[in-house]
Amino acid sequence: MSLLKRVDKSGGSGGGGDDERAKRAAQQKAAAARKRALKKEDSGGGSRNRSGGGDNYNELKNRVQNKLLRELDPSMDISQKEEVRSQIQELFNSILQEENIVLSRAERERLLEAIVADILGFGPLELLLSEESISEIMVNGPKNIFVERKGKLTRANVTFDNDEHVMRIIDRIVSPLGRRVDESSPLVDARLPDGSRVNVVIRPIALCGPTITIRKFEKKPLTVHDLIRYGSMTEGIAEFLRACIIARLNMVVAGGTGSGKTTLLNVLSNFIPNDERIITVENAAELQLQQEHVVTLESRPANVEGKGAVSIRDLVINCLRMRPERIVVGECRGGEALDMLQAMNTGHDGSLTTAHANSPRDTIARLEVMCLMAGMELPVRAIREQIASAVDAMCQQQRLRDGSRKILNITEVQGMEGEMITMSDIFEFEQTGLEGNKIIGRIRPTGIRPKFIDRIEDAGINLPASTFGVGQR
Repeated sequence: MSLLKRVDKSGGSGGGGDDERAKRAAQQKAAAARKRALKKEDSGGGSRNRSGGGDNYNELKNRVQNKLLRELDPSMDISQKEEVRSQIQELFNSILQEENIVLSRAERERLLEAIVADILGFGPLELLLSEESISEIMVNGPKNIFVERKGKLTRANVTFDNDEHVMRIIDRIVSPLGRRVDESSPLVDARLPDGSRVNVVIRPIALCGPTITIRKFEKKPLTVHDLIRYGSMTEGIAEFLRACIIARLNMVVAGGTGSGKTTLLNVLSNFIPNDERIITVENAAELQLQQEHVVTLESRPANVEGKGAVSIRDLVINCLRMRPERIVVGECRGGEALDMLQAMNTGHDGSLTTAHANSPRDTIARLEVMCLMAGMELPVRAIREQIASAVDAMCQQQRLRDGSRKILNITEVQGMEGEMITMSDIFEFEQTGLEGNKIIGRIRPTGIRPKFIDRIEDAGINLPASTFGVGQR
């Protein structure tokens, strides 16, 4: 018997020994069926919705939830979550009792948590958001949800009921930020209260249904020691990067999507001395700096009338008037790259930013293109001279085939030679083998001391020659 039929038929009365024995036997049979249904719902991605038991579970959930919503006081303060949860639980128990719905303790808790998540939280996403091993959540329509664990994608065992269910959760994410998403504006960037980055695409742009991509961030920000432990860098490289930040070198962190650029930028930012004024500029505020004197600026899209937009470029220009000692731009994607280079060249040393690129040479090319996007008809040589003068070093980050994220290159920008920008790798990743699906290798010094070593020594930091592999093969 299906879960819903068992729920609808439960609670009947009976008398006599035969009736009692029959009732106990029916209860035992129902309990076994419930276990089989729940086990079937939990196994494999999306199987719950393709099976009869899953449909009945959703029907039961919606029926109880709709009745509960009708009985809830509409004037209650949703922000008082503990009080609201207590009231929901009280009404939930009374509804189950009124309708004679018999569920095991585990089933009752699961149903209650699902309903509370829909009313107060982010619905089916609540379970995934609370799981620390998950780094990214991808909703491809109501029935296809994938998660990333340790760099690998797997299907999640939760689903939404339909497109409307997904849209309710999307509205709950974007509304507190003063943003909107509808047919006239089907794309939006947002963030969750914990700082996790959210991108939303809905119909008619997303043909498979409302699409949500959530880049989760650790509740406890990763530190340089964590990156060393994960093999992303070595202690020698960490000490070198710390020296570069203290010596106020301008650095660009480059890499592909999901390669760990923002995480590395966050770690580098934490090397900035605590007595300096830092201004961060981002599309969606996600940097987690630990210093006391930090000003966070966030861009804003246009309103319904197409007015009021504040771009990253506007913020970079404005922050120059805010007496910054360090400027940290979350990511350069367009004309703001030119303003960032101008800032680096006009006394704002020690600035940091990220860019999408596949190699250090590609990073230079990307910076050139982004400067041209500023709309000024500058000769390419003039742009290259600005880049060569402004950028001191670049860190190339990449997610490898086995899902691990590593620094592949740390490159010095040495200057101009003719029409070309000259660069030199200080550290580079060397793959030594493959064990199963795991890439084996190490990031090693190339034996070249950077030309900016004098600036590091002027800051009172003396790095041993072994850091750069001088004298080693």
